[in-house]
Amino acid sequence: MAKQDNSEWQARLEVVVEESGYYEPLGPSHDAVFHDDGPVLLVSFERHAVITAEDETALPRGLRLARENGWSSLTLICSDETWFRDPQVFAYFDRLLDEAFFEDFDRVVFYGAGACGYAAATFSVAAPGATVLALAPQATLDPRLAGWDDRFAEMRRTSFTDRYGFAPEMLDGVGQAFVVYDPRERLDAMHAALFARPSVTLLPCPHLGQTPEGMLRDMNILDAILTEACTGRLDAARYWSLYRARRNLPRYMRNLLASLQDTNRPYLEALVCRNVAERLNGPRFRARYLRLEADLAERGITLPAPRREMGAA
Repeated sequence: MAKQDNSEWQARLEVVVEESGYYEPLGPSHDAVFHDDGPVLLVSFERHAVITAEDETALPRGLRLARENGWSSLTLICSDETWFRDPQVFAYFDRLLDEAFFEDFDRVVFYGAGACGYAAATFSVAAPGATVLALAPQATLDPRLAGWDDRFAEMRRTSFTDRYGFAPEMLDGVGQAFVVYDPRERLDAMHAALFARPSVTLLPCPHLGQTPEGMLRDMNILDAILTEACTGRLDAARYWSLYRARRNLPRYMRNLLASLQDTNRPYLEALVCRNVAERLNGPRFRARYLRLEADLAERGITLPAPRREMGAA
């Protein structure tokens, strides 16, 4: 895939890290950006379009977080969803291994989502003992193992069987890995099942949807989760504590309500609508609750009294 003309953005990245690290193109589709500032290293795999979706001057998440917290960062950037299946990327990690690069850091964390989550899991093999956070990653796109995943037809000719190939096997040497996914997304759940390993904690999050990175970002907890990982405090209990923020995200609550509608559970749907209307003063949730309450009353079903007054419509 040809790299888009991102020369101005790349030039800004070079300026940001010119005194603390380096910017290095890795062929036509990938770049590496290193920022050296402390014994914690955050290795993030990111896509250019995601980084600049809201701000064309935005820094990669990993680099931004590292600069804010006094960490080092290594950011691998792809111009499109390549799964980083590129000999030049392989050669770059080979070079880092030859230089014992990762041994210079006290803690190493790999992060990515989707295709980038696959890469985070796969290349973590270069840093034994690292922590990995992967959001809805694919385990492989090798048709012999994942022929059931028909979403990425353009990748069918790409080899996932040579070096840095099957992501779950690459996690065997990590300290711990966390795989976040929506179990209601059938293909994502099937990939997640392939990651089941003693060192891997599967974190199934119903109603998170196909783009968990965006949902966690909109909950304002993605940076917090990465911070917990980089400080060595992330575990399942801490993740679920942060994940309670989903209750305050209308998009998540709409996903939950859609599921209740699909399964024809009006009583629970009414309770959820009322809860959101009480807490967030959502007029659409309030209107839906009033309709459901009336429908249930016609069937002789009475809802429990509300704990507080709902906001006005």
